[in-house]
Amino acid sequence: MVKKRHASEDGGESIPAVAFTAPAGRPAGVEVLTLAELRGRADTCTLAVPHRPDFHHLFVVDRGRLRHTVDFRKYELSVNDWMWVRPGQVHHFGDLSEAEGRLVLFESGFLDPATAAAARLEDWFGPAVHHPEGVQAQAVDSALRHLHQEFGALRGLPLELHIEVLRHLLAVLVLRASRLSAPAGGAREGGTQDGDVREGGAQDGDVRDGDGVCEAGETFLRFRDAVERGFTRTRRVEDYARALGYSPRTLSRATAAAAGVGAKEFIDRRVVLEAKRLLAHGDQTAARIAVRLGFADAANFAKFFQHRTGSTPISFRTEVRGPA
Repeated sequence: MVKKRHASEDGGESIPAVAFTAPAGRPAGVEVLTLAELRGRADTCTLAVPHRPDFHHLFVVDRGRLRHTVDFRKYELSVNDWMWVRPGQVHHFGDLSEAEGRLVLFESGFLDPATAAAARLEDWFGPAVHHPEGVQAQAVDSALRHLHQEFGALRGLPLELHIEVLRHLLAVLVLRASRLSAPAGGAREGGTQDGDVREGGAQDGDVRDGDGVCEAGETFLRFRDAVERGFTRTRRVEDYARALGYSPRTLSRATAAAAGVGAKEFIDRRVVLEAKRLLAHGDQTAARIAVRLGFADAANFAKFFQHRTGSTPISFRTEVRGPA
């Protein structure tokens, strides 16, 4: 992993970006390691700084507990909890000394397109934490163990065949992990005294029979991807509907079925998330952020942000950063 910072246009610094770099002598695109190995090679302070990797983090806690923050939400993971952090999300580790576990780092492009689509690799809004049990837990754990074992066994196969084996084993793991859900009485959602969260897997993404459901799912995926590309240019549902060839009502129904909110709410939440990232992890002024997010001026942005969050942009920045 290589960390780099990008200077913003007005002289401030943006969120630290981390690009995937394969360890020496290892295949590019994927890495499997333990949390102990991560502690041994990475600076604890570096891991505790919010950063924005361009690759996936998929890991499970085997012992102890691990605190992790993803896009301003704090999670506390215990034994058998799985977490999936996706490219572009801002996250940072808590105290790694309190937990042991296994971690898979991989680039989306390492997997074939069919697997990426089936596993919904680009679903940045999927649930971060899952607590599988029974057969489901055994299946995903077995897939990880097999992948980890093969990653460390370079001998016996030519490198190109070894890479193909890793690609297939990773495909099994992510397809299993993409179907994880929280059983009744399992992982819970709700704040603790210090604001940590235990979150269960969402059920809205479950595959159900019926052409109508499949069609609605495809509509949402197209809309979600269009929003990711265009939320800094437009927040109007009508604009996305026109570009994608749907009616606004169709987009809202598909989005409500897949994400639990209407199309306009989905767009606004994406804008708010990006605003929070820029305010918390960069030094750009509210006026510059307003321009980046497509607002006419800082006042318009401040009004939108306060309506959506209950806080002004400056108050939010002060709150999340603490005293200077």
